[in-house]
Amino acid sequence: MKFTEFPYERIDFDKLKADFLELCEGVDKAQSGEELFALHQKYYKLVDDVMTESVIASIRNDIDMTDPFYEKERAFYDANMPIFRNLLVDYQMRVYHSPHRAYMEEKLGHVAFKNMELAQKAVDISLIPLMQKENELTTAYEKLLAGAQIPFEGKIYTISQMSPFKNDKDDARRLAAWKAEGQWYKDNQGELDRLYDKLVHLRDQMGKKLGYKDFTELGYYRMRRNCYDKQDVQKFREAVQKYVVPVAAKIYERQAERLGKSYPLSYADAAIEFRSGNPKPKGNPDEIVASGKKFYDWLSPETSEFFNHMIDDELMDLLSTKGKQGGGYCTSFQDYKTPFIFANFNGTQHDIEVITHEAGHAFAAYLNRNRVPFECIWPSLEACEVHSMSMEFFTEPWMDLFFGDRAKDYLSMHFEEFLMFIPYGTMVDEFQNIVYKNPKMTPKERKLLWRTLEQEYKPHLDYADNAFMEEGGFWQKQHHIYDLPYYYIDYCIAGINALQYKAWMDKDFQGAWKSYMDFSKYSASLFFTELEEKVGLMNPFKEGTIKKIVEDLEKNL
Repeated sequence: MKFTEFPYERIDFDKLKADFLELCEGVDKAQSGEELFALHQKYYKLVDDVMTESVIASIRNDIDMTDPFYEKERAFYDANMPIFRNLLVDYQMRVYHSPHRAYMEEKLGHVAFKNMELAQKAVDISLIPLMQKENELTTAYEKLLAGAQIPFEGKIYTISQMSPFKNDKDDARRLAAWKAEGQWYKDNQGELDRLYDKLVHLRDQMGKKLGYKDFTELGYYRMRRNCYDKQDVQKFREAVQKYVVPVAAKIYERQAERLGKSYPLSYADAAIEFRSGNPKPKGNPDEIVASGKKFYDWLSPETSEFFNHMIDDELMDLLSTKGKQGGGYCTSFQDYKTPFIFANFNGTQHDIEVITHEAGHAFAAYLNRNRVPFECIWPSLEACEVHSMSMEFFTEPWMDLFFGDRAKDYLSMHFEEFLMFIPYGTMVDEFQNIVYKNPKMTPKERKLLWRTLEQEYKPHLDYADNAFMEEGGFWQKQHHIYDLPYYYIDYCIAGINALQYKAWMDKDFQGAWKSYMDFSKYSASLFFTELEEKVGLMNPFKEGTIKKIVEDLEKNL
């Protein structure tokens, strides 16, 4: 069934509460593990239905945030999903403390029970009004960005549609595009500041309501950090600063030399890799998808089946249109056992990264779509990002389909940008750690903090002539900072594993692919660090891992 044909029906939350109450009473009365596991199948059905309907509403709202029907549906789920999460935790805690726990743990796995424990620490009925307000604020942020109307060269563009101009090979045009976008953010900075300030104080209040010092501990529980802690992440950030930041600086120096520019680079010059301009994908969106089909057909029988399914059932919405939320993501519909890809094609190389990155997520979801138990389908988010970021490298042998005689330019650019992203993503994490430990910071102080961190993690950039960026506002473009606090470091942790796969596939492509398939198939049956050990990857938190990976990769720069 095609996505456009999926029926939609709003969830009746009064009935849902009654169903969960009946389910919980059944758990308390269960006489055996077998009886409890049979009840658990009813729990799966309830969860699948809620998640499917809410995701349909969310995607259709994201496709057109001005659609009045789905705008109301989004608001409905913003208000009711916190109630749903509390129903989930109430049920899960009864299972967790059941006299039949041993039987259930054997069925569901040790990871599932650890996640139940973390969920109990992250949700409480007293938080529901705050969680509802949080959803309202993040939706307002996304709607603000989706509604951006940026004047440029006599026309009006969305943020996503500005991307090709910001990568134009003509220096004056590229700079003008960056200034035009920066002016929109500057004009809307008051509202951006207001929304984030409210989110920070709201989340701080949540943490303190649960007895934590601030939001950070709650944030880690919400992110399901089930096999490493804040100290491990701090060591990771320190290793990135020590070993990756200097390599990124060398890359920017080479870029400046290649472009004939001074170092540090202007923010607008940093957007292009080659004097002739960045390589652009050939063909229209349909032709790009057709080329994607070719390499997924070639890559493996599993990827071929997956991508043909995505095409045949029209499970990708790729074009950048007016009123559409920015960015890209993968999600899934449990009732239909299928993933979905949302994106904003804009004619740049990032269109190809969607076909590889988001499809990496979707492929893992497709592999595990019939997984029993349900708890093993989706691993924690850093593992999910290994699926996507590694797929960007596994599809490299077919980049000539998109870039023709500029395929080598694209591969060089992708590899260097990948390395340079890790300091940026790590800086986002440090920014959030400081902000949530100091919730009384003013908007101006947060911007000063960001600018200070940029000078540590990205000393190679010059923001002259752009007040929005020079004052430290760049982070307000980053959706995750508003919507998903503490998520961004997952990309960096996963990126270290993806770089391991890059080095591995250059020596033994089939061996690396087998490991990747195993990683994807084990999914949430193992903790992230167990997954790494099982498939032959080095743990990014261990002393010396990042140093070794960077030294090996630097030889190939």
